[in-house]
Amino acid sequence: MARDTMMSWQVGDVTVTRIVEIWNFTDHINMTMSDATPEEVIALEWLHPHYATPDGQQRMNFQGFVVQAGGRNIVVDSCIGAGRQRDFDVFCNLPEGFLEDLESLGLTREQVDTVLCTHLHFDHVGWNTYKDPETGTYKPTFPNARYLFGRTEYDAWQNVIRHDGHHTDTHLVECVDPIVELGLADFIEAHHEIASGPDWRIFTEPSHGHTPGHVHVCIESRGQRAVITGDLMHHPMQCAMPHRTATFDMDKDAGRASRISFVETYRDSGVVVIGAHFFDPTAGHIETAPNGETWFHGLGL
Repeated sequence: MARDTMMSWQVGDVTVTRIVEIWNFTDHINMTMSDATPEEVIALEWLHPHYATPDGQQRMNFQGFVVQAGGRNIVVDSCIGAGRQRDFDVFCNLPEGFLEDLESLGLTREQVDTVLCTHLHFDHVGWNTYKDPETGTYKPTFPNARYLFGRTEYDAWQNVIRHDGHHTDTHLVECVDPIVELGLADFIEAHHEIASGPDWRIFTEPSHGHTPGHVHVCIESRGQRAVITGDLMHHPMQCAMPHRTATFDMDKDAGRASRISFVETYRDSGVVVIGAHFFDPTAGHIETAPNGETWFHGLGL
């Protein structure tokens, strides 16, 4: 049975469904914006109650997405994975709810044909693989899928990040290396056509900064448009303040430039913005608020 955290959005002929692994995670806003304060969060009334707690903490999800159209079944960012050991307790030894939710869509693991990772952080590649209980080895969760990794992104992790002394590579060993070794990976450029049909199109665009080669995912169908952000932003507050430094951007100047460009492109455009880590409502519009400032207006609010 699907958990009540699942949500779907229709974009013309394309259906986007979120699958949540960690729901309503709260933390200090400087987890996302290094110089932000709880007082600033409290002062932005539109963040409450959906995206912030009364005492000014941020609310967020860790989640992946299933994009379906024309018989194609595409996983965008495969989240954290079950039974893993990661740097923080909240990410360790998670249950297998992700696969159960996938099955509730009427999808088997074998029917997923594409896995697209916006970048290669641990919480976006986890379900690329699963641990075989008999052998203890990591095998592809989606055995019939092509896994799409950005060429720039992959090369950076292999040649620089993996050896910089600041990033552990456990998630690469478990969730990326086995895919590459089995020949299931396709290395793509930042502008890449994932899939298309007569009246729909799914493709990537570059948003470098959070990681080298980071991309976001664009969806177009029958005059409707949506975009899945990846981690070019983590919290709706960044829609109002895209120029502020993001804590986890590897290239902070480039990340700032990508966010500013993204907000300028999609503000007042009618495009549905689906935040990779946004709490409920996860989808909405970047709009000019009545007071002239920029805000994120969640769908249904």
